[in-house]
Amino acid sequence: MPAGQEEYNLVRVSQLKMPLSHTGEELFEKLRKKLRVEKGEILKYEIRKRSLDARKASEIHYTYAIDVTLRGEEAYLKKNRDRDITRSTTVEYIAPQPSGIPMPSRPVVCGSGPAGMFCAYFLARAGYKPIVIERGEEVGQRTATVERFFSGEALNTESNVQFGEGGAGTFSDGKLNTMVKDTYGRIRKVLEIFVEAGAPEEILYQNKPHIGTDNLRAVVAAMRGQIKEWGGEFHFNTKLSKIRCHKGKLVGISCVDTGKSVAPGEWEIATSHLVLAIGHSARDTLEMLSGAGLLMEAKAFAVGVRVEHEQDFINRVQYRAAAGGLPAADYKLTHTAKNGRGIYSFCMCPGGYVVNASSEEGHLVVNGMSNYDRAGRNANSALVVTVTPADFPCAMYGKNVPAALSGIYFQRHFEALAYRAAAGKIPCQLYGDFLCGRESSGFGRIIPCHKGAGACADLRKCLPDFAVLTLLEGMEAFDRMMPGFADEEAVFSGVEMRTSSPVRIPRDEQYKSNIDGIYPCGEGAGYAGGIMSAAVDGIKVFEAIASQFQA
Repeated sequence: MPAGQEEYNLVRVSQLKMPLSHTGEELFEKLRKKLRVEKGEILKYEIRKRSLDARKASEIHYTYAIDVTLRGEEAYLKKNRDRDITRSTTVEYIAPQPSGIPMPSRPVVCGSGPAGMFCAYFLARAGYKPIVIERGEEVGQRTATVERFFSGEALNTESNVQFGEGGAGTFSDGKLNTMVKDTYGRIRKVLEIFVEAGAPEEILYQNKPHIGTDNLRAVVAAMRGQIKEWGGEFHFNTKLSKIRCHKGKLVGISCVDTGKSVAPGEWEIATSHLVLAIGHSARDTLEMLSGAGLLMEAKAFAVGVRVEHEQDFINRVQYRAAAGGLPAADYKLTHTAKNGRGIYSFCMCPGGYVVNASSEEGHLVVNGMSNYDRAGRNANSALVVTVTPADFPCAMYGKNVPAALSGIYFQRHFEALAYRAAAGKIPCQLYGDFLCGRESSGFGRIIPCHKGAGACADLRKCLPDFAVLTLLEGMEAFDRMMPGFADEEAVFSGVEMRTSSPVRIPRDEQYKSNIDGIYPCGEGAGYAGGIMSAAVDGIKVFEAIASQFQA
């Protein structure tokens, strides 16, 4: 169902090249000269895209695309012959007006990651007064809890890197690029809301925008404040424990308080609409929902390790020059191995940290994280290998395991191996030792940048054999693309298992599951793969609700 939209005809100036060091006045003057107009003829201009062109080390520069409102723009365009100056149609997102029958009860949004937060944001703005439940803590308390875990305290299985306000993306790089097409202006709207909540304005035009985990925490808290101003309600330390249905329709949910040290009792919320934005790691919730009759299916994801190099090395390879004045460089690598499996870099974090992202006792998983300045000593990225449901048949885990959840058991198996390999610390290994099949005894010039303690281990024992073989082939292939990548002193940390949800919850054209009133949403439901796509999916679910019910 299309969202509302408005189109504005503007003049688009593309391929406007500027040196790395330039002022706003210099950019405006270059724009004016490109257009060959007087200063007063430019009524307004807006940067739509800025990308760094580092293809030639001697000519590294920024390239801009800028939308301009000109005096007499129609006449200007008719006589224009410059291929870099065209008509630009900018689409502005306008949320649809609610229609249909009145909603009989307040909607509940389960989960406050990007999908749940943006769905709740638009529901609240439209007057639905959503109730948001989140098993973890609000972002300030959650950050303190996670920092204590990194310092050696016991894992809080309800509030950690995976669970809590902001979702798993709150302890990541805060990347905002996506492959989703922005036909209706939703992506631009998400970025604008982030900026209104305190994110840097440059995310509106950066080619690869990112907020950074430090900024994202403040943005999330500001969005919560806005939702509450519009009548929304938040309940943290509150986990969905049951769904109550009548004749195939949702009539209510039960919750438990995860913040109490004593076993809590359940409490109920009467609701006919539940937005299920639980994220990709709420395994116990998925098990509960599967047992209650919610249809699910296993889906493909990817597994592997995090690899760390010195950021200076990545800069030199990518820029082919000293990186003074340049942002920390990133990379994106893919390879199809001889065994037919794909291997690729994922969630690359320039100047970042490898994070202990565990959420279950006795299991260990890693992720990557960067602050906004990306000023850390090392670059890290996941190197992951594709897996499909054929790799984890439910028969491997016992006859009582639902086929739809077999990917969860696959993940748990290798996360348990990783936990045991280094006695609960992040297991690490030099690539040279991984190559030879021996446990590392220490590190070379590349010292791991970890959030959470690490220890040397043999990561080959923590991964499926096919993943080990594919990683070895992939490293050599990537070394041909980026000479020096297969450095024997590069550090592997593992295991990376939460690249995306191993489950998909089917939904119909109205975004509802097989249980009427339950709306699967975001990454945990299998419909997104990052902050932006999850946020957009949250908006789509809001639109589906608004098309059927009035607040």
